[in-house]
Amino acid sequence: MTDVPASAPTGSVAPRPAWVGLALLGVTGVVWGTIGPVVGVLERRSPLSVLVVGAHRGLWAVAALAVVVSVGRRWPACRDLARAEGRRVVAAGMLTGGFQLLFFVAVVEAGVSVTTVVALGFAPVLLLVLGAARDRRAPAVAEVLTVATAVLGLLLVSAGGVGSGSAPHPVWGVLLALGSGAAYALAAEVGGPLARGHDALAVTTCTTGVVAVVLVAAGLVAAATTGTPLVTGDPVAWGLTAYLGVVTLALAYVLLYAGLRSTPSGTAVVATLLEPVTAVLLAVAFLGETLTTRAVVGCLLILLAIATLGRRADPPVAQ
Repeated sequence: MTDVPASAPTGSVAPRPAWVGLALLGVTGVVWGTIGPVVGVLERRSPLSVLVVGAHRGLWAVAALAVVVSVGRRWPACRDLARAEGRRVVAAGMLTGGFQLLFFVAVVEAGVSVTTVVALGFAPVLLLVLGAARDRRAPAVAEVLTVATAVLGLLLVSAGGVGSGSAPHPVWGVLLALGSGAAYALAAEVGGPLARGHDALAVTTCTTGVVAVVLVAAGLVAAATTGTPLVTGDPVAWGLTAYLGVVTLALAYVLLYAGLRSTPSGTAVVATLLEPVTAVLLAVAFLGETLTTRAVVGCLLILLAIATLGRRADPPVAQ
């Protein structure tokens, strides 16, 4: 799985072994797997809507990154990146914000399981098709088998793991989930050249600023149109929103972009499928869910797909 060629990067980043990138992406998936359980607790403890929670998440992430960048005196690197790759930074940030926004809304309309399968399953398939069209050749059998194994595992995990929730508008929700998956895939594709030419912290800081604008705008619109509150008096809820922003957005995307430095976008999207595996295991360990046979088989298939990535991990196309 290769990435779209782009203009030569202006920065210089030391290469690293492909397995390191895969490990970082796996950790990213594990961190993202905590989002669902945390949001579930937030829904029970506060009246904040999921879009308002997303707005708080974006603000916490920007604040955390600003502190780290200031302490590390990395603002010049952020400025240089914004000047050299401004359009790509905005595109990556808009796609990332769109992916999260569409995913949140799709969960409300179609339920957690359907949204997870459609969005996370569609992303690697789309990248596989785009790569074949770009290269004007059929995808390699190994690539097809890896993606098929991962998607099958995702289906089984979602069908046999945590509850799917209500689905008031399933057709609309599936369309939103498809849009979310496409945005996720394209965000990884667009962000890959940034990660290979610039420091992961600078890339995350610049793109997350754009993500925060998208999420805050959506949260404000949702609050204004539905009458839901913008804040909560529950200190635990504040702590959980801080966790969502600092850990699952700011830290996770530093890990993601660091992983993309040595890993093609299609491979990266499959590697982060550790997210649903983690979510199911957390639900079993802390939320009293039952781990079904289908979920176990699905988890094993996802792990098998990721293991095949490690055996044939090729570096991305040089930019």
